[in-house]
Amino acid sequence: MTFNIKIPTSEDAQKLNKIAEKYPFDIWVHGKSGYADAKSLLGLMLLTIETDLKLVIDDDQDTKHFEKDIEQFLV
Repeated sequence: MTFNIKIPTSEDAQKLNKIAEKYPFDIWVHGKSGYADAKSLLGLMLLTIETDLKLVIDDDQDTKHFEKDIEQFLV
């Protein structure tokens, strides 16, 4: 499952990181310069300057609650 997202500030990166840490499944953020584990604050900080980001989760995960948690980041 893929979501288009924005992480405009370092504070937003911290918020997304805290949300990602609550879930047992892998959550990846892909940008033009590479990708980062959403559970890695340093990795997210490196991607905050990019505008076109994709959040990627394996399709076999139940993401209903997760989707509600990330609403503020969706584009």
